[in-house]
Amino acid sequence: MAVQNSINTNPGVFVALRTLNSVNRDLDVTQNRVSTGLRVSGALDDASNFSIAQGIRGELKAIGAVTQGLNNAKGIGKVATAGATAVSDLLQNVRTKLTELSNEGITTAQRAILTDDFNQLLSQAANFIDNAVFNGVNLLDTAGTSVSINTLSNLSGGTLTLTAQDLRTQVGSLAAVSTGSASSAQAVLTTQYAALESVVNTALGALGAEVRALDLQTSFLEQISDATEEGLGNIVDADLARESARLTALQVQQQLSIQTLGIANQRPQGLLGLFR
Repeated sequence: MAVQNSINTNPGVFVALRTLNSVNRDLDVTQNRVSTGLRVSGALDDASNFSIAQGIRGELKAIGAVTQGLNNAKGIGKVATAGATAVSDLLQNVRTKLTELSNEGITTAQRAILTDDFNQLLSQAANFIDNAVFNGVNLLDTAGTSVSINTLSNLSGGTLTLTAQDLRTQVGSLAAVSTGSASSAQAVLTTQYAALESVVNTALGALGAEVRALDLQTSFLEQISDATEEGLGNIVDADLARESARLTALQVQQQLSIQTLGIANQRPQGLLGLFR
């Protein structure tokens, strides 16, 4: 038979203390979930789920790095497209000047003025190409540092390409022509000008398609990232409404456990009355 009336051993205190310790541990866990918003904030909470979550977090960072690379490539492509578009717009005026220079009825002075205008337009086209630089890359000047850009597009090693377009050579070729006579100007119009126009149109088509592909892939990766982050939340996020209710309940349990422990500690005091 257990001894219930002893000043050396108080079983009631042991029970109350174990209950209080259990409530305090649960309260610590709930308070941590409320403060962090996470149900699994470390390996001690749930080793397997925490390990899975860490892997998913690594994937999210990798997706972010891929997206950043795609955005950088989009910047290069959009600047190159803007430069090619500016050259294309300028070609309309270049064609007009060449057509006027093909007219045998203009005077020598008029031909000199038109030739100067023609040269100025080509000089401006060269400036457009020079300025089509983003992050040190110019896709329109293969005679310089420009090369095609291969950009990582997913976590499996796939790439998307921005193809370099050689507008510099064709603009230089057109700038070197002679328009001293109507026949030479007409020949330029059907050869060097036609070649430049074809190259510019090809560049616009290729760059437009490639930049659109980069845009689509970036949007897709954003959707993948959002879905992955949602899945991560399902694994580690705490239900704060539930945790709030549990926190209130545990606080009440803690107060009751403290009172019970106080009552249990008073039991040996009652034994003093037996000796009066």
